[in-house]
Amino acid sequence: MKKIIFLIIAVSFFSKVNAQNNTITKSGDVLQFALPAAALGSTLIWNDDNTKPTWQFVKTYCSTLILTEGLKHIVLKPRPDGSDNFSFPSGHTSSAFSGAGFIQKRYGWKYGIPAYILASYVGYTRIQAKKHDGWDVLGGACIGIGTSYLFTKPYAKKNINVSFEKINNGYQLGLNYTF
Repeated sequence: MKKIIFLIIAVSFFSKVNAQNNTITKSGDVLQFALPAAALGSTLIWNDDNTKPTWQFVKTYCSTLILTEGLKHIVLKPRPDGSDNFSFPSGHTSSAFSGAGFIQKRYGWKYGIPAYILASYVGYTRIQAKKHDGWDVLGGACIGIGTSYLFTKPYAKKNINVSFEKINNGYQLGLNYTF
């Protein structure tokens, strides 16, 4: 009787662990799109016409996808679970880090740190699901961050600029307000 109770408890425990692993994996699947969607949404909410942020995001994200898929078909690294040969780099991770990198570069570290934490979690979910190893995740993160830094300009905050210069026999004071 004790063996049966132990077996029931063991099966119950391992089925819960598997359910937790599926939840972790699925949350990474969602976040790989949620971070870029948040980045794109931010360009529509805080639109600065001078720098065309939506176009910056489109260039960032499309470059990330093209580089990631291109490398997958060139490198042909087997996945840890053996399902195929498209392990390097992690597409989920490059997508998430592309969104996080855009948010950080455009709006600063205040918003970038939480975005990078969520993107790192996506990388963890890929390792946990045995779809990638640490090198795959690191490669995806580098691609996402790299394209963000290549195409993204910081958000231009409204501010006042004061200038002072000497002209001929006098001085000039300038005041420039950007709105």
